[in-house]
Amino acid sequence: MIYLMKGVKCCSSVNQMHKATGTLFKAHILKNILGINEQQFKISRTSSQLSSEKANSYNYVIVGAGSAGCVLANRLTEDPLSTVLLLEAGPKDTFLGSKRLMWKIHMPAALTYNLCDEKYNWYYHTTSQKHMDNRIMYWPRGRVWGGSSSLNAMVYIRGHAEDYNRWSREGAIGWDYEHCLPYFKKAQTHELGPDQYRGGNGPLYVSRGKTNHPLHHAFLEATQQAGYPFTDDMNGYQQEGFGWMDMTVHQGQRWSTASAYLHPAISRPNLSVAEKTLVTKILFQGTKSIGVEYVKNGQRKKAFASKEVILSGGAINSPQLLMLSGIGNADDLKKLGIPVVCHLPGVGQNLQDHLEVYVQRKCTKPITLYNAQKPVNMVKIGLEWLWKFTGEGATAHLESGGFIRSEPGVPHPDIQFHFLPSQVIDHGRVASTMEAYQVHVGPMRSTSVGWLKLKSTDPNDHPIIEPNYMSTERDIWEFRQCVKLTREIFAQKAFEKFCGPEIQPGNHVQSDKEIDAFIRQKADSAYHPSCTCKMGQLSDSTAVVDPQTKVIGVENLRVVDASIMPSVVSGNLNAPTIMIAEKAADIIKGLPSLQEKNVPVYKPKTLETQR
Repeated sequence: MIYLMKGVKCCSSVNQMHKATGTLFKAHILKNILGINEQQFKISRTSSQLSSEKANSYNYVIVGAGSAGCVLANRLTEDPLSTVLLLEAGPKDTFLGSKRLMWKIHMPAALTYNLCDEKYNWYYHTTSQKHMDNRIMYWPRGRVWGGSSSLNAMVYIRGHAEDYNRWSREGAIGWDYEHCLPYFKKAQTHELGPDQYRGGNGPLYVSRGKTNHPLHHAFLEATQQAGYPFTDDMNGYQQEGFGWMDMTVHQGQRWSTASAYLHPAISRPNLSVAEKTLVTKILFQGTKSIGVEYVKNGQRKKAFASKEVILSGGAINSPQLLMLSGIGNADDLKKLGIPVVCHLPGVGQNLQDHLEVYVQRKCTKPITLYNAQKPVNMVKIGLEWLWKFTGEGATAHLESGGFIRSEPGVPHPDIQFHFLPSQVIDHGRVASTMEAYQVHVGPMRSTSVGWLKLKSTDPNDHPIIEPNYMSTERDIWEFRQCVKLTREIFAQKAFEKFCGPEIQPGNHVQSDKEIDAFIRQKADSAYHPSCTCKMGQLSDSTAVVDPQTKVIGVENLRVVDASIMPSVVSGNLNAPTIMIAEKAADIIKGLPSLQEKNVPVYKPKTLETQR
């Protein structure tokens, strides 16, 4: 405005001069006036652009309303002076404000619907896996409010204390167990109440498996008969052993991060949320991030961040967006014609995931979930859930499980089990055909590491995903152990009255060679991609973010999601991702980290035996 005022003063003095000197200078003065008017127009237009930018400017722009993004949106807007824009590529998780009308998301037992549907799901696929009979593997990832916490099996597992101590050794200083445990607790309200390990006042409601299903009880009895301990809290003092699972289910409904964090904050005037909005690029001034470009309803728009842009798109979307924006391996970016903002070769590298396989047996009694999956019974179950949020629809049925060590010398569990009184075929995309039960089993710390890269400069193109599964001898050996140890549990006395023939792998699969072939043909992702923007020290050329979650080499840009894990944890990833976001929120606010020292953690009496 000051320049426009100066222009008015200049105009006034020119007119006075024109009167004094007569017509001789008319042409010259007219030219000056036209020039000034043109200048006024340019300044006015610039001012209009600045005011438009201001209208679309926030303190923080968060990309991705998933497991981490919802947490950040809630925590950062606790300060009423802090403005946040949260952008999500997918739709809301409610219809007309109702969860019941979006029962496919909120009914726990309906989880396979969205695992097999592109509506709320990125529906990724890997490259052909050369160590797995050239299979192309299916990777569902959430594309909806709540992200993958709106699609997952609602298993709440934190991993082992030593996972976080390992992170610290790997360069994520300040992310050891004593600095992470308080954030697990801060997030959580556990139905059994708070203790040294559980939280009692957080937005994330967690319930404990409590089914009376005879097959779950037979499984836990069989594990003890096989010589494994019962643990009363695998997220507490003792992960090792078998017990009842914790679940993000509250009053019969899925309790995603959208339910826990986003919906309670949505009415805050300092929080803006946009759904069905694809972020295509991070905007930079030099190496300073200033906002994002996005597409909504076919229109390309921009949003600006006065403090920071925070990527919470997950282990695939976050590195993809960094690379599209010029942050990644400079050689790869140049090949695609993307201008390089910062050469960070670690972006998209270090990809880690959990593979698992289903060991299945026929059940000799009609007590599995097979009958519940018949159309008439599904309608009854659905109606009960819609009416009261109770019954068979109010659980995902993965209520028991455990963790064991694969062999002597392993310091803490490296194999995980989920038990299910049903049969799952092809991610649930094929209907069960018989009365059966199964264990999902797989190694937790595989040594195979992969990568992802851009396929093109089109943000709508899925990146090339190369997990490099089963590429080491250690991974092959661990999967053999998974099958052998599961068979041993299923052979215990507790299963005698239920135990029919083995469906998968089948009794014809006995030798190591035959087990290896079965694994190549049938193992699938447990949906835990991570580590593609790993956290580490500046001296680590493969690190993407520092321990403050800031992207190395640029300003005002962070990544906060499962991609920043230095290495995959020994368990499911949703609880750790929520913890990461809780801890990052305090870092962003400039608060000192919470810390709980000397919390006891179980260690086996001897490592000379496997159990």
